Amino acid sequence: MTDATPVHPSLVNPQGRTLALFTVAQLREREHAAQAALPAHTLMARAGAAAAHFLREQILHAPSAASAQPVWFAAGPGNNGGDALVAAAALARAGIACEVCMPVDVKPDDARWALAEARAAGVPITAAPPASFDGYGWLVDGLFGIGLARALDGVFGELAERLSARTRSHGRVLALDVPSGLDSDTGNRIGNGAAVRASHTITFIGAKPGLYTGAGRDYAGAVCVAPIGIENDVPLQSAEIALLNSPTLFGPAMPARDFATHKGSFGTLAVIGGDTGMCGAPILAARAALLAGAGKVHVGFLGSDAPPYDAPHPELMLHHAGKLALDTMSAVAAGCGMGGSASARQLVERILRLDTAVLLDADALNLIARDDALAAHVNDHARTRGAPCVLTPHPLEAARLLDADTASVQRDRLASARTLASRYQAVVVLKGSGTVIAAPDGRLAINPTGNAALATGGTGDVLGGLIGALLAQRLPAFEAALAGVYLHGLAADALVAQGDGPAGLAAGELAPMVRRLMNRLFYAPKD
Repeated sequence: MTDATPVHPSLVNPQGRTLALFTVAQLREREHAAQAALPAHTLMARAGAAAAHFLREQILHAPSAASAQPVWFAAGPGNNGGDALVAAAALARAGIACEVCMPVDVKPDDARWALAEARAAGVPITAAPPASFDGYGWLVDGLFGIGLARALDGVFGELAERLSARTRSHGRVLALDVPSGLDSDTGNRIGNGAAVRASHTITFIGAKPGLYTGAGRDYAGAVCVAPIGIENDVPLQSAEIALLNSPTLFGPAMPARDFATHKGSFGTLAVIGGDTGMCGAPILAARAALLAGAGKVHVGFLGSDAPPYDAPHPELMLHHAGKLALDTMSAVAAGCGMGGSASARQLVERILRLDTAVLLDADALNLIARDDALAAHVNDHARTRGAPCVLTPHPLEAARLLDADTASVQRDRLASARTLASRYQAVVVLKGSGTVIAAPDGRLAINPTGNAALATGGTGDVLGGLIGALLAQRLPAFEAALAGVYLHGLAADALVAQGDGPAGLAAGELAPMVRRLMNRLFYAPKD
């Protein structure tokens, strides 16, 4: 190495931490400012050293047979390839066998310097990949980083497919910065082309939103962040930079549970929905609200076949929706199983005129999407109460609210959530892999918890009940949404970890786990 020898790499595991999520433009600004103040090649040297450090740690803790296998690097023609070459040189100097495949010579000055470093360290460099990866331990994707602007094709597309197949069969595929072919701003495949599906990603300077939402969660695998000496502290209330959701963002808003509190201290929630044949949806939401700490929970049904009481939870108070005194509630969560009747529409309008916290989900969102007067009431609610409604659409419901299609919503989930929040002056929870939470003041967060176990009927109703319960406990709308989404996903993660998913997890299993996690995180006795 040169005088640009890196500082000791520090890797950040984002699980449970609030991290800033930087767009390509924001990263470039920070990168250029740092390069202007540092000796040549410093940032590439640090990035390569961080990758080598990660790989050494993995190899050190691998079974003896796997630890003896060489590391194989795919190096692209740009600076991502340079990062791979620096990492290979560092491993070779540490006595770890490695090889580099470089189908096209690297071009930037920094990458040419890295190539010289790899050659000086004795790293074997070839132009063609091996016929089989069976003799290798870790494979490293150093093809393309955040600068890629077109779909992967040719030899690079083929390498992406082979690396992805290795991830599915064996794991141990590390992507440098971002998986090649993935848009780091949106989490979509660039140009709908090939992309590397990695088991792990080490991302440099700062975390990227595309690693945590859309397809990005599947392609990135387990993510760690290597700041490489660049400070990235941002205010937790920033409207300029998205954040990774964590208890730091909402934990301070959770209500205290002192000895002198009573059921009135934790609010009263009304769950409204359940037209004929759909009464299970509000029951799921109401049970979740009860176990999430709401003081009292009422259920208002529109349908004629509603049960007189809920046998598993007789604490719930069941009514016909028209007979509930909604103006006495701390919060109302409406829409689950509500249907699209004239009665449902009248009820939504009545709810939006209340001076209380409101969450709208499912059928209530569809009613708003096709009724300009109701949409105006959503905006009015924020203005007259001084607090926004919470809207919890899945992508199709979001498309209806935006008068668009699902593909356009998913093309840029962050922009879609921001547009919805601005248009309706509401806190928006755009559900999906890497749920996006947006506030009308510009704050934005991506949620890192949750998994495929949530892809089953009723889990959205449970989420609505959780957020409704938190609104009833007087959390501000944005914090209530952050907390509900995080705990909902964390419950799914915990259940999968104990073997109760991802296949076959029922929505009703989530709420008891949410209760356990909430008490563990926020109400465990202090030593």
